[in-house]
Amino acid sequence: MGYRVAVVGATGNVGREMLSILAEREFPCDEIAAVASSRSTGTEIDFGETGKKLKVKNIEHFDFTGWDIALFAAGSGPTKIYAPKAAAQGCVVIDNSSLYRMEPDVPLIVPEVNPDAIDGYTQRNIIANPNCSTAQMVVALKPLHDAFGIKRVVVSTYQSVSGAGKQGMDELFEQSRAIFVGDQVEAKKFTKQIAFNVIPHIDVFLDDGSTKEEWKMVVETKKIMDPKIKLHATCVRVPVFVGHSEALNIEFEKEVSAEEAQNILREAPGVMLVDKREDGGYVTPVECVGDSATYISRVREDPTVENGLALWCVSDNLRKGAALNAVQIAELLGRRHLKKG
Repeated sequence: MGYRVAVVGATGNVGREMLSILAEREFPCDEIAAVASSRSTGTEIDFGETGKKLKVKNIEHFDFTGWDIALFAAGSGPTKIYAPKAAAQGCVVIDNSSLYRMEPDVPLIVPEVNPDAIDGYTQRNIIANPNCSTAQMVVALKPLHDAFGIKRVVVSTYQSVSGAGKQGMDELFEQSRAIFVGDQVEAKKFTKQIAFNVIPHIDVFLDDGSTKEEWKMVVETKKIMDPKIKLHATCVRVPVFVGHSEALNIEFEKEVSAEEAQNILREAPGVMLVDKREDGGYVTPVECVGDSATYISRVREDPTVENGLALWCVSDNLRKGAALNAVQIAELLGRRHLKKG
């Protein structure tokens, strides 16, 4: 016996990826529903590569009674309206927006990192999926934290435009084309030109000069891993379609060598270590697209701090940073609590 699963926001980038991953991983679904706004109602979308077509249902009229799991990829606005309704009707919500992440009675889950925290979902019937840049980072940090104890992290991100949705991807394409043919470049989604440029600004600015994206990485890491970890982030949008990259400098409580860290990361769940000290012996965003792993390269000791380490981390943000992590949460929920399939 399988589950009845609804994907809310099914027509967006992340929603489509959720459907693809549910099919790819053969998640035990007795029934799958594609749910979106009224403007998409009645259109058909693919259920991964199964050949099955799903007719999109209107979120405004969708009854979640009798559905086991709802994967929300609809943004904070619709989620604020419909997630509590779904939860109240007995459907467990796994939400990809930032709306519930820091609510104390909503677990924030990365299955390779803090699976036990999922047990708290019964308080609200809602589980939060972390920010894409946080998700891949904590997968890399957790095994090292367990072994050596992390005191402080300084991270600089190189985040792809797909993190800003379809509009972000379209803008990079349109600006790149405009530059090649000599047309005027217009910034709409981003605050400055993104083609052939980098923008040190993601989300809104806060009073202390950091952006909300940077704040999310700090507070989410503390909630998922350890509130004692100190973290400073600089988040940058780069002209890459898919795949987030991060340069991490980590300070540990215990002495650590690059070789010890490599040995631990090589066996860590969700991690793929590709670290050859030669031309091309590392992973870039282009190579991680469509893959589920969090790739680690450039592991080396940082002599500027005691017990310091530096590394490079790359992952497909539409998968591990969003859709894949949500499906992994659903799998974890099924194993620990729903007991079907």
